[in-house]
Amino acid sequence: MALLNFTTSRALSRMRMPAQTPRPDAALEAFLTGYSIEVMPRTANKIDDFRALLPAGTRVYIAHIDGTPIDDMVATARRIAGQGFPVMPHFPARLIADRAMLADWIARYQGEAGVTQALLLAGGLAAPKGAFENSMQLLDTGLFDRAGFTRLHVAGHPEGNRDIAPDGGDAALLDALRWKQAFRDRSDAAMAIVTQFCFEAAPAIAWAERLAAEGIDLPIHLGVAGPAKLQTLIKFAVACGVGPSLRVLQRRARDVTKLVQPHEPTALLADLAAHKAAHPQSGITAAHLFPLGGIQATADWMHNHAGAAGRPAVAVS
Repeated sequence: MALLNFTTSRALSRMRMPAQTPRPDAALEAFLTGYSIEVMPRTANKIDDFRALLPAGTRVYIAHIDGTPIDDMVATARRIAGQGFPVMPHFPARLIADRAMLADWIARYQGEAGVTQALLLAGGLAAPKGAFENSMQLLDTGLFDRAGFTRLHVAGHPEGNRDIAPDGGDAALLDALRWKQAFRDRSDAAMAIVTQFCFEAAPAIAWAERLAAEGIDLPIHLGVAGPAKLQTLIKFAVACGVGPSLRVLQRRARDVTKLVQPHEPTALLADLAAHKAAHPQSGITAAHLFPLGGIQATADWMHNHAGAAGRPAVAVS
């Protein structure tokens, strides 16, 4: 308090000025409007109130990792939904023992958390634990339509998926997407593709153009890794099978001075935003953020770069 008495009014005014952030690029702000983010129960537990971090209406995916109890998944969905956000839990086919377990999960998510959206995917296991091996089998049960789910998303892999196509080809991946698009056409639920994260725009854009050429018009929500240490990103990228765009990180790793600095998605998102602005018909319609360096770090980046698209639902004093 005594220090303030010795501060001139002009200096005090400067001290009270909020930190200035660069004016967001209009294309980037437009592209990031309506972005989604992915959390896990253990990472979500570190956040007291998502309203102080995320814009109103942000879709929050909840990843279901092998070993996570369904009780934890439902509790996380209930808490985040209670703060006003649409929640989209993962349904990993290879973790689900049978139809009865799937029906129970759907009923619990709906009854305890009001969930009406789901991401269906095979899951990270090499072999299924029960009756289901892929997301098409989950869809084919009819349980999601019967429960009145309004939105069903499926996984996409711009740089391939050797779990589905060991030879590195894309024929099986395209066939699966055609099947899912046909399901979309006979379902009341809206559908979209949510992709694995990548680090370079060109492969993702080329993949989207390939889908369009093949007649696949499911909207694409492109996965992007949030700010994180380079070592963290490389670890996740290798574990998740990220393809050629990994070279972006490998080039950066050659500069030892950058190893301890967070790698940010600024250049990637700028390239994607510019492409979308120039090609509004592109199937890439939204960004899906993987906060590999922490939810807070990703939200901070959005606040500083995305303008209104990153403004949290509740202002932080």
